[in-house]
Amino acid sequence: MSLLQRSIRFFLGKPRNPFKSGAQRHIALIAFLAWVGLGADGLSSSCYGPEEAFIALGPHYASLGLYIAIATILTVFVIALAYNQVIALFPSGGGGYKVATQLLGPYVGLVSGSALIVDYVLTITISVVSGTDALFSLLPMTWIGYKLFAEACIIVLLIALNLRGMKESIKVVMPIFLGFVATHFFLIIYGVVSHNRGLSGVFVNTIHNTLQLSHQVGWVFVVALLLRAYSLGSGTYTGIEAVSNNVNRLVEPRVQTGKWTMLYMALSLSFTAGGIILLYLLWEAHPVYGQTLNAVVFHKILGDSSVGHSILTATLLLEAGLLLVGANTGFLAGPSVLANMAIDNWLPNRFRHLSSRLVTQNGIIAFGLAALLILWLSDGRVSWLVILYSMNVFITFSLAILGLCVYWLKHKQTASPHWLAHFGFSAFAFCITASILVITLISKFTFGGWVTVVITSFVIILCLLIKKHYTYVYKKLVNIDLLMTGAPLKKSKKIAQSLQANKATAVIMVGRHRGTGLYSLLWILHSFPGHFKNFIFLTVGVVDVESFSAQKELKAMKASSNNMLNYFVAYCQQRGLAAKGLAAYGTDIAGELTTLSQKVMHEFPHSIFFASKLIFGEDDWITRFLHNETAVTLQRRLNLLGAQLVILPMKVDVDFYMTNLLPL
Repeated sequence: MSLLQRSIRFFLGKPRNPFKSGAQRHIALIAFLAWVGLGADGLSSSCYGPEEAFIALGPHYASLGLYIAIATILTVFVIALAYNQVIALFPSGGGGYKVATQLLGPYVGLVSGSALIVDYVLTITISVVSGTDALFSLLPMTWIGYKLFAEACIIVLLIALNLRGMKESIKVVMPIFLGFVATHFFLIIYGVVSHNRGLSGVFVNTIHNTLQLSHQVGWVFVVALLLRAYSLGSGTYTGIEAVSNNVNRLVEPRVQTGKWTMLYMALSLSFTAGGIILLYLLWEAHPVYGQTLNAVVFHKILGDSSVGHSILTATLLLEAGLLLVGANTGFLAGPSVLANMAIDNWLPNRFRHLSSRLVTQNGIIAFGLAALLILWLSDGRVSWLVILYSMNVFITFSLAILGLCVYWLKHKQTASPHWLAHFGFSAFAFCITASILVITLISKFTFGGWVTVVITSFVIILCLLIKKHYTYVYKKLVNIDLLMTGAPLKKSKKIAQSLQANKATAVIMVGRHRGTGLYSLLWILHSFPGHFKNFIFLTVGVVDVESFSAQKELKAMKASSNNMLNYFVAYCQQRGLAAKGLAAYGTDIAGELTTLSQKVMHEFPHSIFFASKLIFGEDDWITRFLHNETAVTLQRRLNLLGAQLVILPMKVDVDFYMTNLLPL
């Protein structure tokens, strides 16, 4: 093992066998760990979401602040309960993207998925920036020039942690998460109980001040101000989608585990966000330059004693830490969206592949690079990032819950007798999320919201172009399969020969399409008549996000690979040719094929390897990115082992095969 390989093994850990009985159980999460790993985004938003809503009330916070607190608590539970229906209907995961795709159509799903992609990238960026701002507020001002560099380093560190696996990243961040929960729950309870005026005074003053304000400016102004402040605090609800999107990563029974996780998240988020707004009211917190509103109110509660200062410092450090933990949610949930969209061919197929650690490695790297790009473009400015961040999550919320409404209407005859209650609740939740979306879009569009619209639209257009390409290629390959395998196999009276280890052997790599594999075989027989005495067919069953979701999918993938090999072996044997097939299964196609090739070289020393590669009229880096360069990678590896691999160009053109089949 080379130094580079040993270094990668050290940082990422040993590979895992996807077929090992405990593989899925080892990376699956119980409800508590899922709450820690996926709930951090929601809880971390309580560091800035309630503050944004409260400050938006301006001088009228005493009149309207309590309504924002109550509305925040209710909204968290409404959205969480709605997403419990998503978990029950889609136990294999997928979240808002899969719900919108299956219940409203693929193009609506595309909009939802694109919004989620942008949202999770911004989750990473804004959480890292906010957390770093909190940390640097405790440091001398002379250090501020290093802030952007520190933020970039944190993103790189999170990439490395997540490449090791979900549980590993959660173990690292768990103490920060639990410390945040403990300190904030204590301060909220202590701050409410110890305040002299108490809750009763807040209720009485709120009603009195509201009536007085309505007489002065009218109810229209009061309602408009409430809605604006309510929408500006929409970042508070961002982490709820992550649970439904990652149900497939939870322990069995997944639906029950998902619902428990959602309950933990809803309780903790509503208590923290609503409680903090209540503290703002009780302790009459006002914005102070250079400090967060949380820091201001916690300082009022704890006082100026040395013990109070120590607790305040620890609390703010944990807030900064949890914001960084919240960034990890983007790495946990975002790549799952990429993988599900890649399965539907909206994105390059490589995003559905798993690494040797059984994580969506390409998705993690893509989200990390995108977050670094947004960090550079924004220059680490939270105010700009918040504007970009606030809308996309409610696009997904609204579309997913609208899908639930459509589902209950379509299945009211076959659904449970309580379908009307489910529909009514979903419709109510849709009204809430859609209202927040519209208000946010209108109020923030000219202040930078248009940037989010442009970025999301760009992602949608890019996905449409990728889908168009894959659809074109798939249709061509299906036509080639029909052309090559549609005619009945030629019968032969020849008796199949036995394999001879010391004779010339043709080793052919075959994939999912029989037509291209059969063309490779016929080309070899025509170009080297009578030379090869043995024909060995190699294939790799790829364990990706789709096949790894359950043992049933893994078995189906193995059966498909074996059927492919059996076809080619039978084809050769009918022509009196000695043949056999070998299959391997794993996450790395080139790696598994290299291992199989070494076994063949050991048994059949006179082997020449053949692999096919799709070529296009305009072959550029885009087509190379959309299609795996397995043949080229494998050729380089086999050359280093002293073996020869011939790459056969395979045009995606039926006329090419009809012309070249004539001499074969």
